[in-house]
Amino acid sequence: MKYLILIIALFLFSIVAKADKNNYFMEAKDLFDNKKYEESKFLFHRNIVYNPKDAPSYLYLAKIFKIEEDKRQEEKNINTTLLLDPKNEEAMYLLIDMELERSNFSKADELSKDFKKICVKMCSKIPSIESRLKDFERKDAS
Repeated sequence: MKYLILIIALFLFSIVAKADKNNYFMEAKDLFDNKKYEESKFLFHRNIVYNPKDAPSYLYLAKIFKIEEDKRQEEKNINTTLLLDPKNEEAMYLLIDMELERSNFSKADELSKDFKKICVKMCSKIPSIESRLKDFERKDAS
């Protein structure tokens, strides 16, 4: 009987712990959507402590660091997102944008080819990427 109670208690604890993890992300996302970036950053970090493989938390941190213009942290979080979720279109698009801002044409071109292979929801961004790549080629040729 003692063991059954212990097993039930552990099971209930794990359910509550999982619910808390999800609440950190959802609460952080709500704060992000309301432009409360510092508070949301704290909760995304907290969510990562409990769930270190949560790619969406890293993606939102990358977005926050982009807003804060912290390129190093932005890139670190984009790369972590792509490591955990290689088909994350939004992270790939952010990385392409970052490489274009750096004038790293070859890397942006390589990433855009990968983006075309994985895009499902963000395929509408392809013409914009291609246009920026062509603009870069024209500037480089002149």
